Amino acid sequence: MPAELEPGGHESPEDAASPAHALELLCHLGPAAHGSTACVAWEPAGDGKRVISLADNHILLWDLQESSSQAVLASSASLEGKGQLKFTTGRWSPHHNCTQVATANDTAVRGWDTRTMSQIYCIESAHGQLVRDLDFNPNKQYYLASCGDDCRVKFWDTRNVTEPVKTLEEHSHWVWSVRYNHSHDQLVLTGSSDGRVVLSNMASISSEPFGHLVDDDDLSDQEERRPEEKNQEPPQDSVIATYEEHEDSVYAVDWSSADPWLFASLSYDGRLVINRVPRALKYHILL
Repeated sequence: MPAELEPGGHESPEDAASPAHALELLCHLGPAAHGSTACVAWEPAGDGKRVISLADNHILLWDLQESSSQAVLASSASLEGKGQLKFTTGRWSPHHNCTQVATANDTAVRGWDTRTMSQIYCIESAHGQLVRDLDFNPNKQYYLASCGDDCRVKFWDTRNVTEPVKTLEEHSHWVWSVRYNHSHDQLVLTGSSDGRVVLSNMASISSEPFGHLVDDDDLSDQEERRPEEKNQEPPQDSVIATYEEHEDSVYAVDWSSADPWLFASLSYDGRLVINRVPRALKYHILL
């Protein structure tokens, strides 16, 4: 863990004196009749009163009422097909006025319209084995990342799902988690049962495929662009760093909501590791 993140490193007297906040139960998400819950996702925007839950083969949209201890089921839909279909994970898109949700079951990825609870796209064989996690690009609508037990991470344009736009094969075992950076979407984190966390630069399919662009007209005489900068090649997709601090399967990775250069990973043995994006890459992105 970086020195500045060590416990007590930046603890103020106010932080030390403030009491711990007790958790308060607000409401229940209905009875267990729908089955065992695999995933719960808050609406990315709005007043925070809508929640999606996935239980067995049901996708349920809940309305959280402040005056009630029980959430109200606003609408629902079910997976239909042969066998016992069950959702494994889901993700609410921050785009399209938060009207789209992506779900995974077995090897398939599906998109749903929350206004009608109808299916809007389906990738039948998104992965060769079970799909473990999904994440939407926060800055580029239609772009979705998926990962699974085939050791691959795939990036999709949901307008045309016949082929992934990009595939990563940097892990040697199941990939449990994939996350886009909230601010700089070229930065993608993945965690796997191989015990590794991989930080990748997916510049070619990001919202800034040519890096941070500055118009020549906006430059002053003193800031005139050097010839080598004008002829500079666009950034290439690559693995930035591989982190091997874990001794067991890495089940979750995520970015800090306060610091875009800070991320955490959690493994089966309970070890939580916090890392930073390499400083050289940080300044390359910013400057």
